[in-house]
Amino acid sequence: MPDAIIATLAWVGAVGAVALAGVLLAKGRIGWGWFVAALVLMVVYDAVLTRGYGHIPLSFWPSKWNWEGKTLAVVLSLAVASLPVLGWKRVGLTLTQDRKGLRGALILSGLLAALFLGLALYFPGEGFDIDSLAFEMTMPGFDEELFYRGVLLLMLNEAFGKPVRVLGAQMGWGAVVSSVAFGLMHALGYSDGGFSFEPVLMATTGVSALLLVWLKEKTGSLLLPIVMHNFGNVIFMLV
Repeated sequence: MPDAIIATLAWVGAVGAVALAGVLLAKGRIGWGWFVAALVLMVVYDAVLTRGYGHIPLSFWPSKWNWEGKTLAVVLSLAVASLPVLGWKRVGLTLTQDRKGLRGALILSGLLAALFLGLALYFPGEGFDIDSLAFEMTMPGFDEELFYRGVLLLMLNEAFGKPVRVLGAQMGWGAVVSSVAFGLMHALGYSDGGFSFEPVLMATTGVSALLLVWLKEKTGSLLLPIVMHNFGNVIFMLV
């Protein structure tokens, strides 16, 4: 079995185990249909993102970045968001912001921007080219926010509910699970018969994901999460 497929199964299995463990410990409810659908979607998403693990012959132009896979992943998320049981607005595909939550969301966004800028100044980048800059300004935020803080989060919220209010944002176990999924996607790997795990990368991406979930739930929109995600990527190139 190819390493990429093993890595995908390990990723989905680990996320599923975390989700079930949390529900059992908290003695909470679970919507099994939504939960299974979310795990299946994760498998499909990874297959699309990797262009069928390299078997889909698609190339836009010569580039070191995965423009093609990211584009296919965005199309997948938009298609799933279009399903009547989900809907674009519930996913967060709206420019309308919840006015009650916008002030707090803007404050957090400002703090995140200052943090990203400070880290970029402390860890200066090595320059960039136009292709890299264009990619980081667009695709990571569009793809990953639409998937992790959009369709996947909504499906997990349907599975686990949102019983907790965190600084004015209604959240639940789905927020944690989607953030764990995001962190593990970056930190967990498999190659040459062995797994690798980077705890620092897991912590940084997982916590960042949780903050982006809060922004989305606070405003009801993916606009600020997309902007902050791409800003965090680009600032390390520009400074």
